[in-house]
Amino acid sequence: MRPSLAQILVSVLVAGLGLWSAHALSQVDQDLRIIYTEYTLGAVDLAHISADVMRYRNTVLRAVEAQTKKDYDLITASLPDQRARIQHAVDRYAAASLRVSRSGRSEPEDIQAVRDSLDAYFSAASRTIALLNQLWAAATPQEATELRTKAEVHAAEIAGAKLIQVSLALDHLLETVAEVAKDKRDEGTKIIRTNSAALIVVGFLIALLNLLLPRTPAPRTSSAQSSRLDEHTTPESPVRVPMKPADSLLRRE
Repeated sequence: MRPSLAQILVSVLVAGLGLWSAHALSQVDQDLRIIYTEYTLGAVDLAHISADVMRYRNTVLRAVEAQTKKDYDLITASLPDQRARIQHAVDRYAAASLRVSRSGRSEPEDIQAVRDSLDAYFSAASRTIALLNQLWAAATPQEATELRTKAEVHAAEIAGAKLIQVSLALDHLLETVAEVAKDKRDEGTKIIRTNSAALIVVGFLIALLNLLLPRTPAPRTSSAQSSRLDEHTTPESPVRVPMKPADSLLRRE
C-alpha cells in the first residue's frame, strides 16, 4: 500500500518537530554545561585566588614579625610556591572562553586588571622581603631596627594599598562573571519557552491536519466479483451447504 499525501505530510511534520526539539534541547544542555564548568567552577577558582592572596599577605606579615633568622627562613620558604599557585589559577581561568555581557562588562579586560594588580602587589611584597633580607644582614642592632620599621611601614601602607587593588579587581571580575552567567541563563530560558510554544502550536497543527486532510478510500469489489456473488446468492441457485455425517444418517432413517 502506498501512503497518501496526508500521511506523508503528517510524517514530515512529526519528523521535523522531533529534529527541532532535539536541536533545542542540545543547545540548552550545552549552555548549562558552560554555566557550570566555566562560571560556577570559575567563581570557585576566583574565590580560591582571593584566599591564596590573603594567605600570601599573612605570610609576609609573619616574616616581618619573625624574631630569629631561622624562623624567618622557614616562613619565607613557602612564598614562591604560594605565588606560583596564584598565578597558575589566574592563567587557568584566563584560558577559558571569556565573554562580554550584554551590559558591556568584559571578562578579558577584567582578568587583565586582576593580573596587573597582582603584579603590582607582588612587586611591593618583594620590596618588603628585600628590606627584611637586609635586616638579617645588618651590621648593627640600630640598623636592623630601622630596616624592620621600614619593612613594617612598607608592608602596611604600600603593599597594603596594592592588596586592596587586587581585592577590588577580583570583586569586579566576579560581578562580570555573574552577569555573563545570567545572560546565558536568560538565553536558555528564552529557548525553552520559545520551543515549548512551538511544540504546542505544531502539535495542534498536526492534529488538525490529521482530522481535515482527506484519507485514502478503502478498495472496492470489482464488477466481476460482484456478478459472481450475485449468481451464488439468487433464489434460483441457492447456496448449497455441505451436509455433516450426522445429518446424512438422519435422512436415511
